[in-house]
Amino acid sequence: MEARLNVMASPVAAKAIKHLIAASQALAESTLPAATRQLVMLRASQINGCAGCIDMHTKEAAHAGETSTRLNLVVAWREATVFTEAERAALELTEQGTRIADAAGGVSDEVWANAAKHYDEDQLAALVAQIAIINAFNRGNVITQQPAGDYQVGQIH
Repeated sequence: MEARLNVMASPVAAKAIKHLIAASQALAESTLPAATRQLVMLRASQINGCAGCIDMHTKEAAHAGETSTRLNLVVAWREATVFTEAERAALELTEQGTRIADAAGGVSDEVWANAAKHYDEDQLAALVAQIAIINAFNRGNVITQQPAGDYQVGQIH
């Protein structure tokens, strides 16, 4: 499979992608746990069918010490017993924030309140930003059919 577009060969697209990468890297400085950020990026990528991001975030998370059990169960997190209540709140916020067209009201007050029980305002801001950024990456990759499987840990950092 070949991508429809080499975004890094396009000066405009490359500049935009570099800003998205920088924005995502800035979130690493937040107090939102790195494991939570990886779970959020993986879940949004699964929902959006973004193979490139699924490849990247499973490898990055595993490299950072995430277990294969937890990575394999992200897709079925509601039925899994391996996630904390805070992680479950972040995953639910991710799902509703990714599937905003599926509900007229977007993210429900209940889901927001549950996330706010587990994360302070700065962490919530980082969580919202991470969800928005990964959705932007997913959409670009899906539109241009970026292939997956060859990602190497640290390749995009």
